[in-house]
Amino acid sequence: MRFSFSNKRFQDLSEQQMLALAISSEEDDARIYRGYAEHLRPDFPDSAAVFDGMATEEDEHRQRLIDRHKARFGDVIPLIRREHIAGYYHRRPIWLVENLGLDRIRAEAEAMERDAQAFYLAAAAKTTDAETRRLLGDLAAAEAGHQAAASDLEARHLGGEARETEDRTARRQFLLTWVQPGLAGLMDGSVSTLAPIFATAFATQDTWTTFLVGLAASVGAGISMGFTEAASDDGQLSGRGSPIKRGFASGIMTTVGGLGHALPYLITDFWTATVIAIAVVFVELWAIAWIQNRYMETPFWRATLQVVCGGALVFGAGVLIGSG
Repeated sequence: MRFSFSNKRFQDLSEQQMLALAISSEEDDARIYRGYAEHLRPDFPDSAAVFDGMATEEDEHRQRLIDRHKARFGDVIPLIRREHIAGYYHRRPIWLVENLGLDRIRAEAEAMERDAQAFYLAAAAKTTDAETRRLLGDLAAAEAGHQAAASDLEARHLGGEARETEDRTARRQFLLTWVQPGLAGLMDGSVSTLAPIFATAFATQDTWTTFLVGLAASVGAGISMGFTEAASDDGQLSGRGSPIKRGFASGIMTTVGGLGHALPYLITDFWTATVIAIAVVFVELWAIAWIQNRYMETPFWRATLQVVCGGALVFGAGVLIGSG
């Protein structure tokens, strides 16, 4: 949100300017809803239909406002937008919202309607002119009706089965785009860095050297995993989503997995740092097993065998190599 000392204050708007602001706001909201609809249409056609209907409602409100402006002030509508008003509610750019998933878009749309209604109510309460008060009251009622219409549209297009289907699709997309690559990165970072970190620790018994090796291994593995994930699949055929999102998820979680048991070696006492690092490894491995069971529906015993036992073997190899 941008603020400028040159922006006009809401309480200083004239009746014509307030009406012009309402017209431009309705136009912007219709465009936002159509943007949501186009973004959702491939995977969530029923929700896209809801936003198409909401955009149509906004167009109807805008036309009513334009007709009212013509009747009171003529055909020339002043150019005034949200960003011209100090303290006026702003809409988030669509690209910041649409990437956050179906539920986030639905919540944003609800907030948009509440903001618009609050604006009209505040404007109606501010004016002392009877005709203007009636006009702004009509606008507030229109927004309240729009919220009711949005609920009707959602009930019409998103019945129980349709909504459940879309929610399952959204969950699947979340798992494929974020959880799966993030989990793979966490596993790789947690397990693959065990051997070099603990081999260095027991070979040198120098905490700072061990930390530097762990830091280098974690960051290097994160960069490698991130680029590999992003380059391996563009998501067009597999439906796994944006390669950039998957690359960030995998790279960041790989780095986090390695840093978890590298950071304790910032402690200068070797055995204290090592005991804490081993405890962190224990927590990391069981957390990975839980995530596999919770989100990927892997049987807990199999996840435990794959992660905990495998990690224990890598850890033991690192200790043996370092001690030798």
